[in-house]
Amino acid sequence: MLAEDSQTSNDQVGQYQLQKRGGHAEYERYLQAMDASMQQKVALTAAHLLSRGTLADMGMGSGTGSEALAALYPSIQVVGVDVNPEMVERAGKRYDRANLDFKVGDISLPVFPSESLDTIFNSSVLHHVTSFNGYRIPLIYTTIANQVEQLKTDGNLIIRDFLRPHSQQVVLELPNSTAPLFCKFARQFRFLRPERERGFPYRELDSQREGWSRFELDLVHATEFILRKDYTSDWDTEIQEEYTYFTQDEFEQCFRDNGLRILASTPLLNPWIVRNRFEGKFRLTDLDGEVLAYPPTNYLIVGEKVCEDDGVCFRAAAPQEPIGYLEIAHYEHRDSGALRDLVRRPNATLDVVPYFLEGDELYIVARKSYPRPLLSLCEDRLDGSLSPAYVTEPVVIVQGDKPVAQTAEEALSLRVGIVPERLLRFDFGSLTYPSPGGLQEQVQAVYVETEPILVSEVTEKARSVSARQLLRSAQVGGLPDARLEIHCFELLQRLGLPPGSWIGETIHLRSQAIYPAQQLSSVMTGSPRRAFRRSSRSAEFLALRHRKFLEMNSREKEVGVLALDYVEPAHLSLSTVAVAPLWKTQDEVFVGVADDDFPAAQCFSGHSNLLVAPAWRAPREVESLSQLKEFVKRRLLLQHALNTEELFTLGGPYFPSPGVTPEVVYPLACDVTLGQDPPEPLVWVPLSLLTEQFHALRDGHLKVVVSRVARAVGRTGGGEE
Repeated sequence: MLAEDSQTSNDQVGQYQLQKRGGHAEYERYLQAMDASMQQKVALTAAHLLSRGTLADMGMGSGTGSEALAALYPSIQVVGVDVNPEMVERAGKRYDRANLDFKVGDISLPVFPSESLDTIFNSSVLHHVTSFNGYRIPLIYTTIANQVEQLKTDGNLIIRDFLRPHSQQVVLELPNSTAPLFCKFARQFRFLRPERERGFPYRELDSQREGWSRFELDLVHATEFILRKDYTSDWDTEIQEEYTYFTQDEFEQCFRDNGLRILASTPLLNPWIVRNRFEGKFRLTDLDGEVLAYPPTNYLIVGEKVCEDDGVCFRAAAPQEPIGYLEIAHYEHRDSGALRDLVRRPNATLDVVPYFLEGDELYIVARKSYPRPLLSLCEDRLDGSLSPAYVTEPVVIVQGDKPVAQTAEEALSLRVGIVPERLLRFDFGSLTYPSPGGLQEQVQAVYVETEPILVSEVTEKARSVSARQLLRSAQVGGLPDARLEIHCFELLQRLGLPPGSWIGETIHLRSQAIYPAQQLSSVMTGSPRRAFRRSSRSAEFLALRHRKFLEMNSREKEVGVLALDYVEPAHLSLSTVAVAPLWKTQDEVFVGVADDDFPAAQCFSGHSNLLVAPAWRAPREVESLSQLKEFVKRRLLLQHALNTEELFTLGGPYFPSPGVTPEVVYPLACDVTLGQDPPEPLVWVPLSLLTEQFHALRDGHLKVVVSRVARAVGRTGGGEE
């Protein structure tokens, strides 16, 4: 909104008044539509919010999101900012909290003093900066620079908006009933320009199926139409706006140029929009007829302001020979002769989770933007996300020769500044194998109740955040660390507190006939097995690697080097899929789990049997989420004789062990029916029993999918919602 030709702020406000949606009824309809998605918007940011200081909710609209943030984080002073005085007045009358204010201001100009804000949140607002200032995309650079100037060091800039695709010619196929609206939009696009400058070129093609029309045009314009084609009730307002302005690469480069360390860069697909507005409503292909993926419905990018000499990204050097930190061993199944590779990480791993309660709100103290350079190797994510090299995670400690409690106490004091005098009690949580198919790693959760702590910093940054908000964030791709999610769920359960609402994709299951269930206790306490013996032969499934990772600041200067051993598949991709097959009867939901054998389990417990979620490494030729879903359908049918009726995205992807492997896991749930004589039958266990025995589960993938399915279908085993 900062114009290049020194327009006054009053002129800009005049442009913004074009957004007014008429009388009271029109305003309320617009505000209700916007408020319906506000919970998801808030959840997307939860993993990146500081639990203290001042947050500016830029272009806050109705103020509902500002009020939600103020309610969730009473230690944060939330200021909603909007250029429209009427919106500010309405919000001020509607909401009244001690830590909530509203302010009239142009979000592209310096609204607050330099370095005065801890968090800046822009939700679906920055495209207004260009649209109502002559569609001048360069204004975004100025706006972001001004907002970064208002941030304190270590503060976060959060943007949720639309994503511009790279330009290419495509074919958009639409039902004949939608085609007239497209033609109208093609004439009206960029409506605030003089009439002769509006619109975009397209070419109508011959129809290939009855009832459908085809158009050749640029993907940018196809995306603009797809994203707004259903907003016909507010059409006169929507056509004034150009939704997209930056590609993902441009967003990321702009953040780095402004000294921001990227914590998240994620294209988003709203499942409801996909099911109700995309599927069967259009078809998008390249000029050769290859079907293209749906355009993202939104995009999230989060940046942390760091000091000039701090790193903002990592660059990986060429692979070298491993230095011996990780060890690989090989195991042979005694009956089948199948070989398994197993990589061992030295010493025991402790996930220390300090926590405190304020009323019935549980706060977790986690370390913030901790460097995990291995994740930068996962460049071709199936969901299009940038794998973050700095993550929110537990206080991870490698145990030496001292007892667990002493190790945790000393580490909390030396590394994050929580002194022993502030520790109230210790509880040992469950054990987890983060990725038992190839890693000999067992993680012990250590829950440490403390006095209330907002932010602490010694050698590692740490801050408190709501456990429920972390869980919500994981549902929509905002929290990539799987272990912190598991610990939040387990700790809430131990304290008898509900885990909060599910805001991921809605899971609809058909009721089927009663299916015989096997009690979880009988599976876990059945006859122990020792299925493996050591072998000198490799399965040639895993490979040890070594690289140096150069940490670079925003001026492309090297500020640090990390040399790391790591493990990756020898022939498959870095992508894993973990699946929750679901079977619903009138009274219960059952989860299909595998009673399998793993060398990792045998190394730790002496017995190889382990209850796990069906999970597979994806082949390298799987390059998209739609291809991954087809891969899952085939594997479920071939291995378990399961027919997939419907697949659901089960929250965001996660990293099981970012200190050892760049593996990224995509969790899915599926509604299934059973075929004849499965080669590898699954055990069907009541979901309620799995949640009650959550502490006894060991497979990290199973823990993630069980906790997410339990929240999605309302069977958490915790306190009352």
